[in-house]
Amino acid sequence: MQYLNTSHGTDILEALVDVIVENRNYLSEVDGAIGDGDHGINMAKGFRLCGESIQGQSLGLSKALGTLATTLMGSIGGSMGPLYGSLFLGMSNAIKEREALDARAFGDMLTGGLNALQGISDAQVGDKCLLDTLVPAVDDYRRAADNGEDFPAALDALRQGAERGCESTRELEARIGRAARLGERSKGHLDAGAVSCRLLLVTLADSAERHLEKAAA
Repeated sequence: MQYLNTSHGTDILEALVDVIVENRNYLSEVDGAIGDGDHGINMAKGFRLCGESIQGQSLGLSKALGTLATTLMGSIGGSMGPLYGSLFLGMSNAIKEREALDARAFGDMLTGGLNALQGISDAQVGDKCLLDTLVPAVDDYRRAADNGEDFPAALDALRQGAERGCESTRELEARIGRAARLGERSKGHLDAGAVSCRLLLVTLADSAERHLEKAAA
């Protein structure tokens, strides 16, 4: 059996920071098609500030995710700060005091984040938003883990669910946010929040998999 040692929080957080900062222009380009065009700018600002604040620190995963949540809530304008802040805070709270996560415990972390986000938002799958990426990704992960798939296979299910969910937003009509004013014209474009969520979940899966260890027999 494989597990994730939660002492790798700084490494995992730095990977999340890097993928958002590196995709700053792409995220704003996606957002510009049907939104304000500032999603990449705002996200990169929050993640960069968090990255700067943890330099030289060795954080556990719960502390790292909690730090990210606090930073995003305080630095990103609009809805994304509270939404992503709640997501990462929910993940953080779900694994407090945990020194290691097996596949099911990692799923509990994902579910904790999803539940926290849904607790502050009325958005639903199908509204053309980040939940269209997050919900199928978490569902696919939990299904794989609950069916006895090993940790890497469950992480692959997370990636695939995120990719499929994100792509589904291309043909959805926006029902919330600024894009909703476009009605049918919002179809044919990806949702920027769904794209950033895909980047984060795929990177989380990749980073977690790099740090998996085998439990002693």
